[in-house]
Amino acid sequence: MATEKNGKGHAPRLSVRDQTLETLRRRIISLQLPPGEPLSENELAQELGVSRTPVRESLILLREEGLVQVFPQIGSFVSLVDLARVSEAQFVREAIECASMRDLTVDSEGIAGLRRILEKQTDADSTGDIEEFFRLDEDFHRELLRLAGHESAWAAVNSAKAHLDRARRLSLLDTRPVSTLIQQHTAVVDALEADKPDDADSSLRLHLRGVFDDVKRIQAATPELFSDGTVPRPGRRSVARLS
Repeated sequence: MATEKNGKGHAPRLSVRDQTLETLRRRIISLQLPPGEPLSENELAQELGVSRTPVRESLILLREEGLVQVFPQIGSFVSLVDLARVSEAQFVREAIECASMRDLTVDSEGIAGLRRILEKQTDADSTGDIEEFFRLDEDFHRELLRLAGHESAWAAVNSAKAHLDRARRLSLLDTRPVSTLIQQHTAVVDALEADKPDDADSSLRLHLRGVFDDVKRIQAATPELFSDGTVPRPGRRSVARLS
């Protein structure tokens, strides 16, 4: 995972630490490293082809973000999904995205762009490509902000929702059919095309809040993946190698 020198006119390359942080964060959010997974600096460094230093620094930053927990004399673990953080992130996301709907006026080109994303989501659903659907889901919501003139607000949404994203991915795997999400996205676009901003706002709000029902169902089935603020001390376990 070595860095490269910038070519003229190219964007700066991430440092080894930043690349390591980005990789580990992505694997935690995508559930490749599931809640409760033990983390070994040596194992991770070997897997990623880096020294222990960027791994250690990345784990510190992920701990500050609430994605990693450290237990003295036991080790580091991927944190459980924190229900309080999920709720906080949902509040931030709903506040920003729904507020932006008041500034959103969409022409035929904007509607066509949103429907192209919906078509790609349908294709991803038909092939069972959850990762592609999740990426397109992000594209859809970011595009709504862009059309409202608030694309820069996506950074605030994105930084707040790491725990929420893990809950959303669990819902895609275990509870809510992807087709339901596509139908909800379509309802938002249909309302925008019909110039019914209140209906678009209501449809978006209903869509965003659906994750809470999903979380309740998932927590009932797999309570060991969630935290309600109390963190039990884990036992020692062997570290699974990254895929």
